[in-house]
Amino acid sequence: MKTACSARTFPRRSSGASEVDVTTTDGKDYVAKVIGTDPRTDVALLKIEGKTNLPWVKLSESSPRVGDWVIAVGNPFGLGGTVTAGIVSARGRDIGAGPYDDFLQIDAAVNRGNSGGPTFGLNGEVIGMNTAIVSPSGGNVGIAFAIPSETVKTVVNQLRESGTVARGYIGVQIQPVTDDLASGLGLTETQGALVAQVQADAPAAKAGLKSGDVITKVNGEAVKDARDLSRRIGMMKPGSTVALTVIRDGKTMPFDLKLEQLPSDQQVASAGEKDQAGTDVPRLGLQLAPAKSVQGAGSEGVVVTEVDPKGAAAERGIRSGDVILDVGGKAVSTPKDVRDGLAAAKAENRKAVLMRVKGEQGVRFVAITITDKAG
Repeated sequence: MKTACSARTFPRRSSGASEVDVTTTDGKDYVAKVIGTDPRTDVALLKIEGKTNLPWVKLSESSPRVGDWVIAVGNPFGLGGTVTAGIVSARGRDIGAGPYDDFLQIDAAVNRGNSGGPTFGLNGEVIGMNTAIVSPSGGNVGIAFAIPSETVKTVVNQLRESGTVARGYIGVQIQPVTDDLASGLGLTETQGALVAQVQADAPAAKAGLKSGDVITKVNGEAVKDARDLSRRIGMMKPGSTVALTVIRDGKTMPFDLKLEQLPSDQQVASAGEKDQAGTDVPRLGLQLAPAKSVQGAGSEGVVVTEVDPKGAAAERGIRSGDVILDVGGKAVSTPKDVRDGLAAAKAENRKAVLMRVKGEQGVRFVAITITDKAG
């Protein structure tokens, strides 16, 4: 570490504490002050009080390659300093730990107690910080994960400066582009992040982004998927300008946005009796009613009042109580609008129809395969 009095570790090692005890390999004890923590990436910064000449190690400036040899250091099961060796098995792993997952996978033996320890490349530089394992038994089975040094460096620099981490924010709800969604959007590839909803007065809204846009590049670099976009925007500083490349209605469009700071709470007319009861849309296996006719459903869209468990919509996760906001890119307010949207998609020889749906998990796009068969 470049600063001799600093140490990196995990928030779970220092959660709720202002000071922690640090024991070095030679058995000496020190008191360390918690400078800051970042639970989203599982990184914390400590300052060892009254000590300025401790040995340090350098965080690598380059990313390792799959197949590179690595050495993991830690304190498994409280046994003391332990070194194991292996290789980088994969990069960019998402293990469901959070919105910024981008782990190195290694096969060096890592067990309980290794968390927070460094993973070295053969040049002696730290390429990652041990964080988790996959194991049915709780012990090492050759699948371990480390936070890349690039992520550690970015987070630690902010913690050193302010004690907190401020993340960039563009104000969109996004989802991956699946094969079905790509078909519904008329895309040839499944790369990028699909904008399901744009938040009012956020940078994306001010720049002119809309629901249904697919963000394919950030500052000229391709966006792999929705998580890739979240991670990259989140690692940028608020106030910086970002150039987005977007596909809208088959056309590529550029947008420049000025990032704002991620808010703390982001962490991540009546109708007739027939409509009240719900109108059948057999091709989807849905009973629908205008949202205005259903108490508590709001004023926009069409409410799903009943779902055929064997229907096409149920297969895509649509549930009773969901609200269909638009079909094929057009807003809907009646069951007839939904049927018209299905007919239009079929007339265009689309394999799937794209629907924007609001449910318990927020707003999302759902692509449903078009068939001639009822249900």
